[in-house]
Amino acid sequence: MKISAIILLLLSAAICAAIPDTNKAVVMIQIVKQPYDYTTPWKQTSISQGVGSGFIIEGNRILTNAHNVSDSRFIIVKKENLAKKYTAEVEFVGHDCDLAILKVIDDSFFKDTEPLKIGGLPQVNSTVVTYGFPMGGTHISVTEGVVSRIQTDVYIHSGADSHLVIQSDAAINPGNSGGPVIMDGNVVGVAFQGMRQADNIGYMIPTTVINHFLDDIKDGNYDGFGSLGVTIFDALHNESYKEFLKVPPQTEGVVVTSVLLNSSAEKVLNKNDCITNIDGRDIDNDGMITIYGQKYSLSEAVEAKQIGEKVDIVFWRNGRQHKTQLEIQLNRPVFEFARVYDNQPRYICFAGLTFVTASRNFLETWGREWLNDIPHTLRYLLSDSQILNKDPQRKEYVILSEILPDEINVYDAEFINKPVESINNKPVRSIEDLRNAFANKETEFYILKFMSSQIPLLLDSKQAHQRNQSILKKYNVPAWSYPEGQI
Repeated sequence: MKISAIILLLLSAAICAAIPDTNKAVVMIQIVKQPYDYTTPWKQTSISQGVGSGFIIEGNRILTNAHNVSDSRFIIVKKENLAKKYTAEVEFVGHDCDLAILKVIDDSFFKDTEPLKIGGLPQVNSTVVTYGFPMGGTHISVTEGVVSRIQTDVYIHSGADSHLVIQSDAAINPGNSGGPVIMDGNVVGVAFQGMRQADNIGYMIPTTVINHFLDDIKDGNYDGFGSLGVTIFDALHNESYKEFLKVPPQTEGVVVTSVLLNSSAEKVLNKNDCITNIDGRDIDNDGMITIYGQKYSLSEAVEAKQIGEKVDIVFWRNGRQHKTQLEIQLNRPVFEFARVYDNQPRYICFAGLTFVTASRNFLETWGREWLNDIPHTLRYLLSDSQILNKDPQRKEYVILSEILPDEINVYDAEFINKPVESINNKPVRSIEDLRNAFANKETEFYILKFMSSQIPLLLDSKQAHQRNQSILKKYNVPAWSYPEGQI
């Protein structure tokens, strides 16, 4: 009995020695932020400070949330019970998956610390422990919870990208974000968002997403999560619809409703094609596949791939089965619905007319109820831009966002918040097109046509160039465009 007890004790000691001290690897992150102002895109908003969490992983790196460090101007990190603070920098950031890597300038920060290891996907009803530094605390908070659900959901940080999410009853409070979620000594998630409407519900980013992010940055760049470039609909629940599409009665799958211009799917798939299998996994009528031992959205088969890799697709068209391969690409629409961080907005301010690119950041300047409050032209553009745009050369939409009043533009207010269609009969497919047009001083007038407007906006070219610098000076605009161009 004594020998058995000694062996058991030694075994326990060995297991404990093999598991890193989680507390030592958890990091408090203090951030100074200053986002850009999309109302006046040449300015930045007021400075704010925040606190988040992170943890040390292999390679002397800190893994945390992208939302902790987005639009950051200064970052310091510290460990629990140590007074010294260290300067850190963002090395990689994935706003689409809310993950970021920090590097610390001074390597002594990592002394006497074992990196945490990335584990697997926990099962529902598993017990997990969340570590972090909630707001107002200087000591690590440890919260135990039970995994209650694993599903695909929207990541709040970008507001558009959907990935696998783990839900637990361990509350995620401000400051906890970025901390590790531990099971059996390994990281099974990164705490990243809570639910305002419910207490004691928190969400974590699973290791499937974490590993994709870490694999992506191995080449020194972050490319992001790709897609097939199609929108789909679970129409095959309807037997009549199945018959209409000439799909065999027992077949399950999803129906293509639209194909994104310039995507890898554009020359392969058509509207009303029925996709039944992806990478060897059958798709059911709810758009679910069996992966990781459970039923999840078919998007997980795509999420498992990096940009440039291919997936096998089986689909039905006109009563015939087809097999093909699609390359995973970013496939971003011309009206990007995801929030943008870290970069100054591109703009033009010419003759007092301020133009910006259509973006979610710009739309959110209308406030919390922006979806209801934005002008109908922008709401229509946002909801239907993928269907409306038939121009493969279009890069973005350009909006007249504001007019800085001057004698040269005093009658132009009716064009505010409308997308520019053309200038001097040349299509405006990007903000660069507009900048190049204004740089041309040889024309007598600049004639701008706007979508959903029959009346053009006219600017006298000579007067516009004469007044431009004085208008910029009067309203403290540092440059007529960003990036700057000659005029």
